[in-house]
Amino acid sequence: MAEYLAPHVAVLAHDPRAVEMPVGVEPASLAQVSGCDIVILAVPVAAMRAVCREMAPYLKPGALVMDVGSVKVEPAAILREELPAHVDLIATHPLFGPQSVGQGMAGLKIVLCPLRGTRARRVATFLRRAFGLAVLFATPEEHDREAAFTQGLTHLIAKAMLRMEHLPERITTRSFDLIRQAVEMVRHDAVGVSRAIEQANPFSAEARDCFFAEMEAVRLECEAPSLPAVRAELVEAWQFS
Repeated sequence: MAEYLAPHVAVLAHDPRAVEMPVGVEPASLAQVSGCDIVILAVPVAAMRAVCREMAPYLKPGALVMDVGSVKVEPAAILREELPAHVDLIATHPLFGPQSVGQGMAGLKIVLCPLRGTRARRVATFLRRAFGLAVLFATPEEHDREAAFTQGLTHLIAKAMLRMEHLPERITTRSFDLIRQAVEMVRHDAVGVSRAIEQANPFSAEARDCFFAEMEAVRLECEAPSLPAVRAELVEAWQFS
C-alpha cells in the first residue's frame, strides 16, 4: 500500500519489526506517523485496540484515520471508541491482496464505510482517479454480512482443497483450473487475515452453517438413487403386487 501511495503523497511508515521500506517511503516512529494528516492502520484486528490507544494522544485535530481490515463491524467499533472525536474516521476494506494486484489495480474493488466526518467522497474520488479502483460504500454491518459469504466461503473451500493432497495436474477442466487459481490467491494470506474472516466476522458462522447444510443436501442427492431407477423399482413392485 505504501509503495502505491508514495508517488502521490509523502509517506511515513511505522512497523515494530525490522522491515525494508519501499522506495519513497520513510521509516518513522509511531508518534510521527500518528501526527500525519492521514493515518492508515494496517494491523490485525486483534491488535487494533491497543494500537489505537497508543496512537490516540498524537492524533491532531482534523486528521483522517482509516483501517484496511478484512472485517468491519469490530474495527469500526474500536475506531469510534478509542480515537478522539476531533479526527474523522473511515473503515475500509480493499477487496484484493498482493496476489490480485500483481496484474494492476484498475477495476478492483474497495469498500468504504464512512464512520465520522464528510471526507469519504473525496477519498473515493482519489482512489478512482489515481488507481482506477471501483469504490463501494456500505455500513460495517452490510460489509460483514456479505463478506461472510463472498470472502468466507472462498477461504472455506480453499482450506478444504489445500488439505486434499495430490489433486490432478494434467487432466483438468477450465472450471477446475479457475477454482485452483482462486485457491492459490488466498493460500498465502496472513494468519491474522484468515482468523478475522473466520472468527471476527459476526456473520461468518451463519454463512458456514448455510454452506455445510447445502453441501449435506448435495451429498444426499448424489448418494440417492436416480429418479429413473426409483421409477423402475416402483413399476416392478406394482407389476408383482
